[in-house]
Amino acid sequence: MNELRVLTLNIWNRSEPWEERLELIRDGLAKLTPDIIALQEVINLGADFDQGALVGGALGYAQAWGKSPDSPLPFGNAILSRWPIVGSRVIALPKLDADEDRSLLHAQIGTPFGIVNFFNTHLAWRLHEGHIRAVQVKAIVNMIDDTVAAHEFPPILAGDFNADPEADEVRYLRGQTTLGEARGVSFLDAYSFVNGNDVGYTFSRQNAFTLSASEPSRRIDYIFVRGPDGQRRAEPMSAKVCFDAPRRDVWASDHFGVFATLRA
Repeated sequence: MNELRVLTLNIWNRSEPWEERLELIRDGLAKLTPDIIALQEVINLGADFDQGALVGGALGYAQAWGKSPDSPLPFGNAILSRWPIVGSRVIALPKLDADEDRSLLHAQIGTPFGIVNFFNTHLAWRLHEGHIRAVQVKAIVNMIDDTVAAHEFPPILAGDFNADPEADEVRYLRGQTTLGEARGVSFLDAYSFVNGNDVGYTFSRQNAFTLSASEPSRRIDYIFVRGPDGQRRAEPMSAKVCFDAPRRDVWASDHFGVFATLRA
């Protein structure tokens, strides 16, 4: 059976100690050997400093990177792939009254089992910005549906959603609320599909780099697959939290990651 190994991780931009964190991230990727990686909070200054290349270049990954077209900052999302990236684009997301720009990065990846449409995002982050995240996830679903037909390999959506599994914006993706839309949608949350009600915190107060945020522990990082698919393509087979242990008191990021194996 073919498998597709996917990982998502918010790398916490260049926050110190960056060099030690970079070593941890590279080592973790070398052990997990994901096929496709979604990274958030990625700084790209071109040849001067390209975090996506620093993370994945030595391991042989191709990269697509993009920031919100409206943002003046060289700060965005990256998709790394062990297979060729045949096309990519960046779409700005609605921001309403938020003071930060967010975007959706879409990459078309040429895998041995056909083109995989992979989407990576990082939603509004403040606890009280659920109304913004709700608008953002609805925009993301519309973009995915306009891009990937039902007969194609199911699209994969990963990233830092800054919302726990019971938040309306996440429940909307799982088909548990319509958020006022005329129709519902159905995405499988890889972690909960495999692990049921296990909490799977990815923003945890056990992580010393997280404590300064004064926020509760919760799972806010996800790998979603649009369903249903009659051939069970992209169905999650395993999923776990990763990058969840320090080395010499240094954590890879202020987030833990999620790693999932999907049926291909």
